[in-house]
Amino acid sequence: MTDAKDFKLVIIGGGEDKKADKKILKEVVKLAGGKEARIGIVTTATKLPEEVGQEYEKLFKDMGVSEVNTINIGGRKTSDIHGTIDKIMDYSCLFFSGGDQLRISSIIGGTDFHNLIHDYRREGRIIAGTSAGASMMSQIMIVEGDDEEAPARCTIKLAPGMGLIDGVVIDQHFNQRGRIGRLFAAVAQNPSILGIGIDEDTAIVVEGNEKFSVIGNGVVTVVDGRHIEYTNITEQYPDDPLALTNVTVHILPERYGYNLIDKTAIIISEKH
Repeated sequence: MTDAKDFKLVIIGGGEDKKADKKILKEVVKLAGGKEARIGIVTTATKLPEEVGQEYEKLFKDMGVSEVNTINIGGRKTSDIHGTIDKIMDYSCLFFSGGDQLRISSIIGGTDFHNLIHDYRREGRIIAGTSAGASMMSQIMIVEGDDEEAPARCTIKLAPGMGLIDGVVIDQHFNQRGRIGRLFAAVAQNPSILGIGIDEDTAIVVEGNEKFSVIGNGVVTVVDGRHIEYTNITEQYPDDPLALTNVTVHILPERYGYNLIDKTAIIISEKH
């Protein structure tokens, strides 16, 4: 069995290109085994599981993937039925669709399927997720917060995620929806974790809990609050402006990455 440190996650900020070069989806296929890949599309996050499943099935099949199937886990009883989930270990990649991340955690969290996903990760198989399927990856996830607003003290709502990556909180559709304020608020409440904001048509490829690289056409914003010197974060007067001092922020486009152990940015290759 592959050690857990060798797992790979593809965490997509939503809005991945599905018509032109399909760079991110091609990377998912490559990591999952190319034409020999077997991909399961988990549509729990969406209220339109059939439509979303069919869309991704067609996309991946058109890219030459040998087997693509939709896994519709629509309720907690379904998550605990072994006959429904035994086939999971036959796939080389699980791909979580967008929708509402709270549906993923509330329907799957603590079930047999949740435990199986962690077994799957420990075996070094590929887990990918877009939009809500990205946010659910961390132990703590953002479920609600004001977009395009200045950071406020305590207007963000957090919930337990699926715990596939340690020490981070992830936000998606990041710059497109002006979510920097809510990521600052999340880090202010949890200074020991990294805030990672991923733009649309952009993804991070995580290697264990050690590092990630950026792919796609946008940027990844990393907020490191370990050295915060002062914050006024409190539930009292929650709508008041948030104060934070000595926060470290990295802006990382493609060809850059981040060391999750040393908390340092990485230049993978220069663009000529």
